Amino acid sequence: MGARIDNEDVMKSGIHPKYTEIQVTCSCGNTFATRSTAGKPLHVEVCSVCHPFYTGKQKVMDTAGRIDKFRQRYKSKTAATPPVSPAP
Repeated sequence: MGARIDNEDVMKSGIHPKYTEIQVTCSCGNTFATRSTAGKPLHVEVCSVCHPFYTGKQKVMDTAGRIDKFRQRYKSKTAATPPVSPAP
């Protein structure tokens, strides 16, 4: 049972998309070249230069001060609770 090469096993020509080199531009300003079947330049929001997984830095997007309100609310609750003293 060796490998047979018939006309059925050969890829058809003219039906596969072109795989060309394109420019990718990130919103941080980084650009790099890659290959794609899209055939036109791509614009992406995050890349390996600015993504927190690769940089180790977390970007906190604070909308209308919600994070500060959350921190203030729970900071005051933990400070407002008096320590529990044991019953005599």
